[in-house]
Amino acid sequence: NIRDRRVLPEVKPGYIRDVVPDQAPETGEPWQNVMDDLERVVMPGVTHWHHPQFHAYFPTANSYPAIVADILSGAIACIGFSWIASPACTELEMVTMDWLASALNLPDQFHFSKSGHGGGVIQGTASEATLVAVLSARADKTKNNPDLGLDKLVAYCSAQAHSSVERAGMLAGVKMRLLEPDQHFSLRGETLRAAIQEDREKGLVPFCVVGTLGTTNSCSFDNIKELGPICNQEGLWFHIDAAYSGSAFICPEFRGLLDGVEYADSFNFNPHKWMLVNFDCSAMWVNDSRKIVDAFNVDPLYLKHHYQGQIPDYRHWHIPLGRRFRSLKLWFVMRIYGLEGLRKHIREQVELAKQFGELVRKDSRFELALEPSLGLVCFRAKGSNELNEKLNKSVNDEARIHITPAKIREKYILRFAVCSRFTMSSDINFAWKEILRNFDLVSAEA
Repeated sequence: NIRDRRVLPEVKPGYIRDVVPDQAPETGEPWQNVMDDLERVVMPGVTHWHHPQFHAYFPTANSYPAIVADILSGAIACIGFSWIASPACTELEMVTMDWLASALNLPDQFHFSKSGHGGGVIQGTASEATLVAVLSARADKTKNNPDLGLDKLVAYCSAQAHSSVERAGMLAGVKMRLLEPDQHFSLRGETLRAAIQEDREKGLVPFCVVGTLGTTNSCSFDNIKELGPICNQEGLWFHIDAAYSGSAFICPEFRGLLDGVEYADSFNFNPHKWMLVNFDCSAMWVNDSRKIVDAFNVDPLYLKHHYQGQIPDYRHWHIPLGRRFRSLKLWFVMRIYGLEGLRKHIREQVELAKQFGELVRKDSRFELALEPSLGLVCFRAKGSNELNEKLNKSVNDEARIHITPAKIREKYILRFAVCSRFTMSSDINFAWKEILRNFDLVSAEA
């Protein structure tokens, strides 16, 4: 019944305080009372990310196989910080991450089943994965130079990179330098090389680069085929963040966007964005897990076990100690849909984005800010930033569809992302008509 609900709620901040008691009940209540209050209290304040007219941000995935697997994960309720804490939790994650690595055609160095020390781990979010990469890169750079101060370290990313990349630098206590991309919003090799040389002349120590495949603002792609070799030559850790776009790389026609991953020390994308796996499930691979273990290893006696060293203990691969049985939902989704079913879902959403892009292209009052990229269309009304800001506000105030804006080189643009697996061609036409209706309202007011 999601089509019968508003995509955006009408509530104001603090609304729940007005509809629930000040204290928890002393005695238990019937299930029916609680379920009734789910509709009365919670649902009025839900933004429906899976509504066919939700076109904001990027998708968050959802499917029945993943929901069932999450229920089972909650029922099993293991805390799989080490192999002995729940062998199935560790080993199923290793296998499913190898399955996914094969589906993406990742190089051998990222597989558990190949020779070497590489492998994959499920993080909570891409933000966590980036922070883990930056902290691991920092530890790797300083382990043989204990006198190297953090104030000397500098990492790099595109000015179009997600804010979590800059935040990872803050949390790691290092400088994260934002470099200007080219006219296509792609960070290029010559820009990186110049920045490295400039910073070394200042006495700084470059140690890490975060390349983005599918930026949040515009789904643009850094040139990792240029960035990677420079990182390898200069001794910098190279992390690739493909949070949104990575799911598309299971389709052969999009796999070329990942060319250059062979140069990476670590790579990450979110199956929970576009691959029908419910949040949270962020897949991260490293080509040498020893570097992550060295950065995060704290090994008290009460966590040791007889098989230690024979198989990964995932507590050394991320920031939290405890971890849920997240690989269950990845396993369920990959088995129930199959790779062809997942490719079909992605291809359908790319076609829907192209449909919306054509509607924009045919109306002389509007323009594409960039060519549509995967499931995202960046567009604007021809005219001032103020006009587009008013259009965005009008669309979201009406709340028949939901979109989000961005600013690219001082131009205010509107982002239209195909997000829901329930979205159909008729929904795209409805959304465009709604944008035109609000454009007419805003133009009349002007």
